[in-house]
Amino acid sequence: MKIHEYQAKELLAAAGAAIPRGIVASSPAEAAAAFDTIGGKPVVLKAQVHAGGRGKGKFKGSGKDFGGVKYITKREDVQAVAEVMFQYPLVTKQTGEEGQKVSKVLVQEAADIAKEIYVGMVVDRTVGAPILMACAEGGVEIEEVAARSPEKILKEVVDPNAGLQPYQARKLAFELGFSGEQIGQAEKILQALAKVFSEYDCSLAEINPLVVTPKGDVLALDAKVTFDDNGLFRHPAVEAMRDISEENPAELRAAKAGLSFISLTGNIGCLVNGAGLAMSTMDIIKYHGGEPANFLDVGGGANKDQVTEALRILLGDPRVKAVLINIFGGIMKCDTIAGAVIAAFKEVQPKVPFVVRLEGTNVEAGRKMLKESGLNLTPATDLTDAAKKVVAAAK
Repeated sequence: MKIHEYQAKELLAAAGAAIPRGIVASSPAEAAAAFDTIGGKPVVLKAQVHAGGRGKGKFKGSGKDFGGVKYITKREDVQAVAEVMFQYPLVTKQTGEEGQKVSKVLVQEAADIAKEIYVGMVVDRTVGAPILMACAEGGVEIEEVAARSPEKILKEVVDPNAGLQPYQARKLAFELGFSGEQIGQAEKILQALAKVFSEYDCSLAEINPLVVTPKGDVLALDAKVTFDDNGLFRHPAVEAMRDISEENPAELRAAKAGLSFISLTGNIGCLVNGAGLAMSTMDIIKYHGGEPANFLDVGGGANKDQVTEALRILLGDPRVKAVLINIFGGIMKCDTIAGAVIAAFKEVQPKVPFVVRLEGTNVEAGRKMLKESGLNLTPATDLTDAAKKVVAAAK
C-alpha cells in the first residue's frame, strides 16, 4: 500500500525527523490560504499522487509547461497553478498516458538547498535483513547515479531485532560528508527513517532529497513510504491513510475476491494458479513476442465464483485481445478447475479467443470436460504451445 508524500512526512516527523513546514490543500482557495498561513514566503506546490517523477511530469491538456512540483513566490500564482493541478491529470513516467487526477496539493515552505542526498530503506533478500542505503549525490537523478556509479551507493545492514544502531547512523553521516552539528541532525533523521520502516512493516521508505540548507540545517524535503499489505492488519491507523482513488479499480476488485491481480500494459490476459507459474507464464508470452495484460493468481483453491470474477476482471480491460488460462492441478484438481472455467465461461460469454493449458492431477478428465463443453476454447499441450497459440490469437 502506498501513501502520499505529506502522510509519509507526518510519520517521519512523529519519529523525530526534521521536515519543512507544509499545509495540505484540497482546492485552489485552500492553497492560497495556506500561502497566507505560511506567511507569504516562497512556497513549493507539490501535487500529491502515488507516482514518481512529478517534477518532470506534465498536466495533460493544460497547455502549461510546469509539472507536479512548482516553486512560487506570489499568492495569485499559487491559486492559478493550483487550479491547473486540480483540473488536469498529471502524466509522469509512472502514471501511464492517461495520467492521474490530483485531489490534494501540498503547499510547502520553500527551502534553500546547498546539497541534496538520497537515503532509503528496503529489505535486501540476499542478506535476509533490512538495508539502509544512502548516496551523497541525491535528487531526481538518483536512478541514473545508481546505474552509472553503483559504488557511490552506501549500504548499512540493519538488524531486524535491534534496529539501526546509533554508531551505524553516525558512520553513514560521516561517509555522506556531514560535519559538526549536521552529524547529529542527519543521525536523527536516519534513525527516524529506520524507525518508520520497522514499526510500520514497510517495504520501502525513502527520503529524496535529504537536503542541507546554506545555513547548515538538515531537512527531509521529500518522502516516499510503501507498506507490506500483509502487515496492514497490525496498523489500522496506517490503513486509514489509504487513498483508493489512486489505486487501480480492477486491482481493488480482485483483492475483494481474494485474487492476486496486477494490471500491466499488454493485450494478453493471463489466468493462472500460483505466483511462480504466473511469472513463468508472463515470461514465456514475452519470449514468443506477446505482451501480458496482467498478473493474475487465482490461488490453489479457487472456486467457480472466483474464476468467474477473474474472467470478468480480465475481460473488463478493453486492451485484452486474447486470454491464456494456465492451470497446474495440485491442490486444485484439473477437473475441478475445468468445471469452474466452463461455468464461468458460459456466464461471462467472452468475445475474445481463449487458450487453455491444463496439467497435473486429473488432467485427462479436465481436458475431456473442456473438449466436450462445446465452448470456443483452444487447448494447448504444454506451456510453449499455449504461449505460441495465445500470441497468434492476440494478433
